Amino acid sequence: MKAKYFTLILLSFFFINCKSQNTTLYVGTYTKGESKGIYKLDFNTKTGKLSNKVLAVNTQNPSFITFSPNKKYLYAVGEGETSLISAFKLKENGTLELINAKSSNGKGPCHVSTNLTGDKAVVSNYGGGSISIYNINADGSLNKASQIFNHNKEGEKPARAHSAQFFKDELFVSDLGRNSMYQYKLIDDDYQIESKSIINIEGNPGPRHFTMSKNGDFMYIINEYGSSITSIKRTSSGFTSIDQDSTLDKNYTGKNKCADIHLSKDERFLYGSNRGENSIAIFKRNTDTGKINKIQNIAVHGDWPRNFTLDPSGKFLLVANKKSENISVFQINTPTGKLSFLHDIKVPTPVCLLF
Repeated sequence: MKAKYFTLILLSFFFINCKSQNTTLYVGTYTKGESKGIYKLDFNTKTGKLSNKVLAVNTQNPSFITFSPNKKYLYAVGEGETSLISAFKLKENGTLELINAKSSNGKGPCHVSTNLTGDKAVVSNYGGGSISIYNINADGSLNKASQIFNHNKEGEKPARAHSAQFFKDELFVSDLGRNSMYQYKLIDDDYQIESKSIINIEGNPGPRHFTMSKNGDFMYIINEYGSSITSIKRTSSGFTSIDQDSTLDKNYTGKNKCADIHLSKDERFLYGSNRGENSIAIFKRNTDTGKINKIQNIAVHGDWPRNFTLDPSGKFLLVANKKSENISVFQINTPTGKLSFLHDIKVPTPVCLLF
C-alpha cells in the first residue's frame, strides 16, 4: 500500500513538473494551402519538444503576430485582399477569440508591433509603402488608425515599409523599397517623422527587419537583398553606421534573401535567417563597441526560413520554414552562442513564431 502511495506521489510530481515546463508557442501562417490561421503548440523548455498542435483561431493570412505587453491580447496582420489588423483575446485554454479588426490602410500588411505601455500599435504595409498607427483600448480592441504615413514620393522608386518598432518616445521604420531607416518622434501625442533616413544606406541592400539593444544605443538591420547586417550606433548628434557584415558562408554562391534578426537575451550574440542558403547566421557581439563577428552558419533543416524566435528560457531557437512547412528546433550553447539541431515538427506554411 505504501509503495502504491509513493508511486502515485512520484507520478503526480512528474506530471506537475512536466506541465510547469511547458509554454505556448503561437504560429502565424499563410492560409493559401492547408493552413486555417494561427496555430498553438506546447513547447517544453527543458527538452525543446513541440507537441499538441491546435488551431487557435481561423483567420486569413496571419503572416505576422505579436502580443500586448501583458500577453492578454494578440495582434495579427491579415495579409490578404482585405488588408487588416486584427485584435484577439487569449482564452483560458490558449485559443484566441476575435475582438475586432481594422483596415491596415495599405496593401500587404506584413508586420505589427506594440509599444511598451500597450496603448499603441503600428502596422507596416509592404505593398502600400505606408505605416498605420493605432490607439489600443483597455479591453485590447483597436480604434481606427490615428495616423497614417505614406513613404512614397512621386517619381521615385516605390516604398516598401517592412517593419516598425517603438522605443520609448521614438518609432523606427525599416523601408526596404526606399533603402531607408526612418525615425519618428512622439510630440504632443502625435508621431512626427524626421525627414531623412537616420543613416545613409548605399546601394540596394533592402533593409527588412531590425533589432535594438535594450538601452537603445545600438541597432542591427538585416538586409534582404544584400544578405548582410548593418550595425548602427546612437551618437550625441544622431546615428552612425559602425559595421557591415555578410550573413552568408564564404563558400556559398547561390541566391539568397535574408528575413529575420534577433539578439540573445544577454545581448552577446546576434542571429539572422537566410532564405536560399537556408541557414541561421550566428554572430558574437562586443557589448561595449556593438560590433559583431560571425562565428557560425548552420542549416535550418528546412526550406525558406522566414521568422524565427528564441524561447523564454533562452536555451532554444526555433525556425519557421515556410516552403518545407516545418518548424526546426535548435539548442543554444549558452557560453558560445552556437546552435545544434535537435528535431523538427510539421506545421502548415509557418512564417511567424511567438512565445
